[in-house]
Amino acid sequence: MKLVYFDDFRLGILKDGAVFDISSIADEMPKTAPQDLMAGLIARFDHFRARLEGATTNGGGIPVGSVRLRPPLPRPANIVCMALNYFDGKIGPERAPIDSFTKAAGSIIGPDDTMILPDYPAIAFEGEAEMAVVIGKRATNVSEADAMDHVFGYMNFIDGSARGASSLFQVKARETFAPIGPYLVTADEVRDPYDLRVRLWINGALKQDFNTGAMAHRIARCIAWVSSVHTLEPGDVLATGTSHDGLSSFQDGDLVELETEGLGKLRVRVRDDLKRTWERDSWLERRAKGIPENANRQLSGKHAPERNPQT
Repeated sequence: MKLVYFDDFRLGILKDGAVFDISSIADEMPKTAPQDLMAGLIARFDHFRARLEGATTNGGGIPVGSVRLRPPLPRPANIVCMALNYFDGKIGPERAPIDSFTKAAGSIIGPDDTMILPDYPAIAFEGEAEMAVVIGKRATNVSEADAMDHVFGYMNFIDGSARGASSLFQVKARETFAPIGPYLVTADEVRDPYDLRVRLWINGALKQDFNTGAMAHRIARCIAWVSSVHTLEPGDVLATGTSHDGLSSFQDGDLVELETEGLGKLRVRVRDDLKRTWERDSWLERRAKGIPENANRQLSGKHAPERNPQT
């Protein structure tokens, strides 16, 4: 089942290219904000599932192109992102120690929304293609053996980064730096979360292309480890990491598209009111040229480094 928010955060199901409004069912759940509604549905999904499936069988769907899709989880209580969690050119053949960081709830945006680059002297702004797990029931100190029972579903996730900042909070937790969507797919529709192709394009040029099978610490391990630190609640988001090889800069006017196999295609725009520019080479391309990872790649605009015109 593909769950969506649409228009003024009405809850719906996407099926066969149409959105079915399930607001009347959802009205039975207490809520003060859209996030509460989706989290409540996730927590009581087994109770509502038959009625939700029935809501899509008698027609009445709205063509998806006629609605505005919203982020399926507008303000998760917890957004946990796994760090260095792929075997790639950045970490090499050895598994990095398990680690994570958090993003702020205000980082979330949805389909066709805009990632806004702040007035900050970053060496580059990037967005990492990721598959995110959505938690289905409370997880506290769960074992790896039981961890997958706590997975409700999956969705696309872009991990925005302001490279060169002095702390991970400055790098990762900025507003609009966590695009998600276009919908939330229940776990039963994902055949194998460790065999999904993940691709990210910038203005139509393919930049990242990898398979979730290269994940260093698998989902069960991640849930068990994170839940040993703090409790995960229904509707929380756990982003599983990225392969860094194709990462390149985002800048004003970019159209960014992320597609994880079976999870739809997420499209967002990038806006930089300062109209700065950065080099577009990827992390691996810079490494091949011997350029240090922390080298400033900004070419023009505010905060650009001084350059020797003879070099």
